[in-house]
Amino acid sequence: MTMNDPVSERIVDNKHEQSLLARVANEDRDALGSLFRIYHPRLFKFVFRLTRSFSIADELVNDIMLVVWQKARSFRGESKVSTWIFGIAYRQTMRRVSKKKIALAPFADAEDIAAENGVNLEQEDWIRHGLHALPEVHQLTVVLVFYLGLSYEETAEVTDCPVNTVKTRMFHARKKLKKLLEESAVPNAYSDED
Repeated sequence: MTMNDPVSERIVDNKHEQSLLARVANEDRDALGSLFRIYHPRLFKFVFRLTRSFSIADELVNDIMLVVWQKARSFRGESKVSTWIFGIAYRQTMRRVSKKKIALAPFADAEDIAAENGVNLEQEDWIRHGLHALPEVHQLTVVLVFYLGLSYEETAEVTDCPVNTVKTRMFHARKKLKKLLEESAVPNAYSDED
């Protein structure tokens, strides 16, 4: 494996994050600041998609990092640091919104999507509408796997469900999304073109 290999880069990143977390466990505030800078953007997007609130997402990211500070000694290294932190994020968010209906928030601004991914904005909007039509557990699974890049095993750990449940959710999400997208791609029978 070369250092340009994504797998190698993830291993190096995880080792660095494990080192930072070990320092956090020893109450090193600079290490916590480094973890905060690494995770803030991803955590914010994840929490915002669930809460649809900038202020709640911002507050929750701070709460999540406080839990990381308090629980760093409990990290046993059985998972990647990112999986552990997203597990905390998921549980903290579920606690906060347990009395509300959870819905995924809209994707980033159109300019951000174009800049980050070079994606056709019309296509992204089309996919977003299909995604929002899925049941919430399927939406969450798709976001964790496709948009945050977690494996099925990591997604199962974050959501505290069996790996086979994650696989089943992804299977059904793909199937439903394919059907929804195919249906929405059919030209409108009532178009003005006659």
